[in-house]
Amino acid sequence: MCDTLCLRTRGGMVFAKNSDRPPDEAQVLLAHPARAAGPTFDTQYLRIGDAGAAALVASHPTWLWGAEHGLNEHGVAIGNEKIWTVDDPHAQPAGLLGMDLVRLGLERGRDADDALAVITAALEAHGQGGSGEHGKDEPYFSSFLVVDARGGWTIETSGRTWAARPVDDGTAISNRVSLGADWTRASENVAPGDDFDRWRAPDTPTWIADHRLAATRACVARRSLGAPDGTVADVVATLRDHGRGPWGAPGTAEDQSATHPVPALLDAPTEAERVSVCMHVRNYQATTASLVVDLRVDTPSRAWACLGSPCASVYVPFFPPDVPVVLRDPAEWHRFAALRERVETEPDGLEAVRSALGPIERELWDAADAAFAAGTQDARTAFTADASRRVTSGLAALGV
Repeated sequence: MCDTLCLRTRGGMVFAKNSDRPPDEAQVLLAHPARAAGPTFDTQYLRIGDAGAAALVASHPTWLWGAEHGLNEHGVAIGNEKIWTVDDPHAQPAGLLGMDLVRLGLERGRDADDALAVITAALEAHGQGGSGEHGKDEPYFSSFLVVDARGGWTIETSGRTWAARPVDDGTAISNRVSLGADWTRASENVAPGDDFDRWRAPDTPTWIADHRLAATRACVARRSLGAPDGTVADVVATLRDHGRGPWGAPGTAEDQSATHPVPALLDAPTEAERVSVCMHVRNYQATTASLVVDLRVDTPSRAWACLGSPCASVYVPFFPPDVPVVLRDPAEWHRFAALRERVETEPDGLEAVRSALGPIERELWDAADAAFAAGTQDARTAFTADASRRVTSGLAALGV
């Protein structure tokens, strides 16, 4: 489960995603240099032709070649979502994962239109197949949000079938088919006028995604209604949404076992508060990484990332391709995971964690603004080193 959104600003587009994965699965942010074209290379399950790669920054579960979300040197940002359709992913042979397609789009896309073409061509050539969870037989199909500073695309897929719609001034996607007959590009087996909703699995409840979409779409709508500057801060607050008030309370039920396609805990909408944008479904799913990117026309991208659950973490500003050590070290991810455990199990845990980390985050954002305004690589390099020091000191003060 994940939530991804984008919205138009005065200077470009903002892209954001919460990556929801198994709670014990570390996910880190890594920088990858440009790569020259070669004969072949290995994705998670397939060896395919190597067209080379742009430099990029991507968020990876540590066992995956592919990425949950990321940004490339051309200012293209991409994230994916698990969706349920009428086609059976277990019946598919080994192919590309949705995360492979995210990384391929980042490696080869020079703008959002180009990345759309890359993803859909690779999908049609290789299909989707293979488990998206380590040690489990959990294949699935994906939707994607592909964005650059001028616009982008929502792409939804089922097997090798796909349809896409422009994002216009902004949109949000989650774990459900959301396209209807409003797509403007599609695979050849989608006829003109087809309602893409007919690919949605009719027996999979959509409320699991719908109430989270209400939160992310409200964020998009606020901007389209002329909300003042401060868009990134509003997006971050949305990514921390627990569904009740400014912070809410994460679910704390123990021993919630998973069943396909959704955990038994989630059989009724009355449990909706347990499946929030900032995900806390113990022993099944949690937000394990998050990214926000401010994409500007003719201006370097700015980005913010956190490890673990947004409510129990720090959105660390960074200047791609420079990634602070604290965002790329699995050991640091596990420290944030310990804080997630604390906010889920201790009555005052969330307040204590935010009281410690909130001031650090504000200081980092101010320091990043100053480094950006300075306009020099030395200022940005100094900020990158100091960011890790400040965050790790805060974690130590919290005893993790």
